Amino acid sequence: MGNTVDTTESIISAYTQAYSEIEQEIAGLSEQQVRWKSSPTSWSVTEVLAHLVDHSIVVSFRIREILAGSQVKLPAFDQDAWVAGQKANEEHVSKLIAIAHGLVQYNSGLLERLDEQEWNKTGINFKGESVSLSAIIPAFVAHVQHHVNQIRRIKQEAAGKQVL
Repeated sequence: MGNTVDTTESIISAYTQAYSEIEQEIAGLSEQQVRWKSSPTSWSVTEVLAHLVDHSIVVSFRIREILAGSQVKLPAFDQDAWVAGQKANEEHVSKLIAIAHGLVQYNSGLLERLDEQEWNKTGINFKGESVSLSAIIPAFVAHVQHHVNQIRRIKQEAAGKQVL
């Protein structure tokens, strides 16, 4: 059980630190820089952050559905439609970061209270596959890392266009 506790603690730690690298990447960027888009269909840094908040909301719901023993498919969402529909590029980055941290803190408190049996509970994702709670959290962290890399690409492209 000690090894499982260490693994669970490292999963929660990675989860609570998921946004640290993003904060480093966006530190010092102006409003113009975080809202810049290479094309009308591409995302800005602000829209990437809004998407991550949306993803956190959906993951929060998935966690609770699994813990409740729900038999319904875990929710998916149309990320482009959500970002566009909420006019995400008009939001302030500082607000998005605060919301993201709040959701992570709220969920991490829940995750810290779970025992091994609860961590192993499963739900059915939108693809019809069984997924465990212990797999959802590392997948979330990997998803955030994917978007850290996206932010880096946006910054590089903007620098090439002399936006940064």
